[in-house]
Amino acid sequence: MKPTIVIGAGFGGLALAIRLQAAGVQTTLLESRDKPGGRAYVYQDQGFTFDAGPTVITDPSAIEELFTLAGKRLDDYVELMPVTPFYRLCWEDGEVFDYANDQAALEQQIARLNPDDVAGYHRFLDYSRAVFAEGYLKLGAVPFLSFKDMLRAGPQLARLQAWRSVYDKVSAFVQDEHLRQAFSFHSLLVGGNPFSTSSIYTLIHALEREWGVWFPRGGTGALVQGMVRLFEDLGGTLELDARVERLETADNRVTAVHLADGRRLDAGAVASNGDVVNTYAKLLGHHPRGKAKAAALKRKRMSNSLFVLYFGLNHHHQQLAHHTVCFGPRYKELIDEIFTADHLSEDFSLYLHAPCVTDPSLAPPGCASYYVLAPVPHLGNAPLDWRVEGPRLRERIFDYLEQRYMPGLRSQLVMHRMFTPDDFHDTLDAWQGSAFSLEPILTQSAWFRPHNRDSRIANLYLVGAGTHPGAGVPGVIGSAKATARLMLKDLT
Repeated sequence: MKPTIVIGAGFGGLALAIRLQAAGVQTTLLESRDKPGGRAYVYQDQGFTFDAGPTVITDPSAIEELFTLAGKRLDDYVELMPVTPFYRLCWEDGEVFDYANDQAALEQQIARLNPDDVAGYHRFLDYSRAVFAEGYLKLGAVPFLSFKDMLRAGPQLARLQAWRSVYDKVSAFVQDEHLRQAFSFHSLLVGGNPFSTSSIYTLIHALEREWGVWFPRGGTGALVQGMVRLFEDLGGTLELDARVERLETADNRVTAVHLADGRRLDAGAVASNGDVVNTYAKLLGHHPRGKAKAAALKRKRMSNSLFVLYFGLNHHHQQLAHHTVCFGPRYKELIDEIFTADHLSEDFSLYLHAPCVTDPSLAPPGCASYYVLAPVPHLGNAPLDWRVEGPRLRERIFDYLEQRYMPGLRSQLVMHRMFTPDDFHDTLDAWQGSAFSLEPILTQSAWFRPHNRDSRIANLYLVGAGTHPGAGVPGVIGSAKATARLMLKDLT
């Protein structure tokens, strides 16, 4: 039997490879970079450790399931530590909201902003839990291969008013603008505009309330390494610096993968955890299916990009929370510009990650590692020269952080590095530099999203942010479960 090949060792590719290997399917995992992780890459510099991408772990049960399938214990591979508060939300008018899994504390903070919104929050939480049960627990790991699958889900989606946006639905429950922002920003974590993304994505709130927010000791990269070790303990093969350049086909089946180093590897089945547009445009660009599918995908709406600053300080700012969301002076207007404008906004909102609050080992003694990101337009909307715009935005962000959150930052700065939309495009091979693949609007979700198995090339599968259910660590791990179901059915 020809080997099964998974392209890309991000969370989705790793989770799929583990599921296949645990089921007895000999699997080879090919990663183009020198380390596994994909967007969860790790940088080390002068004793500082930086998780490049996802830092919020919200469904440890999905991760634990991978280890249980293999007859192993998650705790033997990685330690997950609870983070509290989940997020600290800060506004320029001085309001601060510590969002944690403490009902009494939440209600107290809500009442401080608007007493009438306490009852509204209860109704919102009930709604979020209903969406969570339907959209995540029931459908999150079920592949949508035919429109009939969508029709079956239709009545429930209609009952939950999935056509309404996240912000619109939240606003139906709470009146205070701070609270509307506090309970609608989550869709930005998966590349969704709260003002156009389906209200189904309010399920993220219930998901966090159900399982909490966690951080691996040693950083997100430690979780990646634990998953790699599990995969290899099961007998799987991981190859690094193994860039796939082309999929060879015959009779509408993939027969082999061609690598940049000249090798040709036979394949019985192939799953791509790479960018979904470039999977078709580059790896299958020679095939009619690849050309047609790539052209269709390029007409879709892509999610925003990100500008990320990683920096190490010789000072530990203990006043910060692990996760801080710094809202700028505008909300809707800024978000609209992030998703549609051809330029950078004069203002910004930021996510500030301070992992040494939870794990001081990620920096030298007395020091601390940080990263801060600003959502920005993707290159298709704003083809900016980031060699110029990057340093400008860096200085504006450092000024802002020093003034409002981290006094003395510049004098404490040991090192820093930037990651721009150009890097998403060039290093991560992301179409238009999008950080989250297709924008998760209703007409690009579930059946409308690229399917977990291609409809024309029978043994080509997709996993990761570009397929169902979408971006975010729980999403891509859920996609691995959906794709593994199809592959195991087809292969065994």
